[in-house]
Amino acid sequence: MSDVKMIQQISAKFDEFTEDAGNVLLEMKTRMDNIEAKSNRQEMGKALGLGNTTGDPKANVEHRTAFNAFARRGQEGNLAELEIKAAMSTGSDPDGGYAVPVVIDKEIEKLLLNFSPMRQICNVIQVTTPNYHKLVDVGGMNSGWVGETAARPETSTPKLVKLTPFWGEIYANPAASQQSLDDLSFDVEAFLTEGITDEFAVKEGASLISGDGILKPKGLLTFPTATTSDATRAFGTIQHVVTAEANGFIAATATASPADCLVNLVYSLRQGYRQGAVWLMNSNTLAVVSKFKDAVNGLPIWQRGLAEGQPSTLLGYPITEDENMPDVAAGAFPVAFGNFKRAVTITDRVGTRVLRDQYTNKPFVHFYSTRRVGNMLNNSQAVKFLKISA
Repeated sequence: MSDVKMIQQISAKFDEFTEDAGNVLLEMKTRMDNIEAKSNRQEMGKALGLGNTTGDPKANVEHRTAFNAFARRGQEGNLAELEIKAAMSTGSDPDGGYAVPVVIDKEIEKLLLNFSPMRQICNVIQVTTPNYHKLVDVGGMNSGWVGETAARPETSTPKLVKLTPFWGEIYANPAASQQSLDDLSFDVEAFLTEGITDEFAVKEGASLISGDGILKPKGLLTFPTATTSDATRAFGTIQHVVTAEANGFIAATATASPADCLVNLVYSLRQGYRQGAVWLMNSNTLAVVSKFKDAVNGLPIWQRGLAEGQPSTLLGYPITEDENMPDVAAGAFPVAFGNFKRAVTITDRVGTRVLRDQYTNKPFVHFYSTRRVGNMLNNSQAVKFLKISA
């Protein structure tokens, strides 16, 4: 056998082995990603206080049955007492509505997570009081070197900042005819879940990006920004990186790529925050940047997810699409990058409450549903913006 033929056979065997190994690694990655996704959903559920009831399971079923009778026929019965037995967060006041049963409420949260990209990437907690505060250490502690017997003078203490969420009450008021409610085939739970979710998702999603903080959460893009680095920038001000051209990104040349400003954005974020960092942009912006290639090797910086349901990546970091982010335009902030779980906390108070109104718009029954939502910027160093040149 000639040396050339032997080399060809060895090369073919090596290619076959490499392909088999790649398939095994891909299958292992898919399994690990599925396990991680399941764990993340469980942790998110705990953070939201979902499925975390401590009351009697029988009471939970009774509460759900009583709530169904309330929704269909307005029969309150002992619904208030059953809420307490079912370990709902607070007691009920008939004038203020009743808490949605945990089974329905979990479905609402699931749909909100699907509809609200910010809920997927930010830290979400449930609180039981509007007076919730969070302390943030913004530095200031000092230290020093000393000898074995040298004096230990007092060092400066940390600087703590108290943060309060920007609260808002979001509401929905879906209606159904009394005739449809009397029909046992009408799924009142699905009606409330879908109606409330559609209303809440649109308003909440827009507010978490561009809300003014007045009777609603303060949007991520409404916090002050500056080009200064973390070492000199004031707490609560987010750093932005400016592109070279007002019509978008820099033009491609032999030594430069439009992707260069995205690379600069990545490395403006401290290494510790890059672990768990994601991109945030709308689909129009993603359509632009996904075509970019690096200037060195000419390789695309966008990579499709390896498995179904897994996010695509940009420069190795996952991408989250949010249509509330602005398009590429002069002076706009179309791209955000960072560890949003470290940067932003979304606060949910209690749960969804429903007030039944069968009088205002007869023969329709309205279900006035409310939910208290807030947010705050915990760490203005953990997220960065890309600003299009003005």
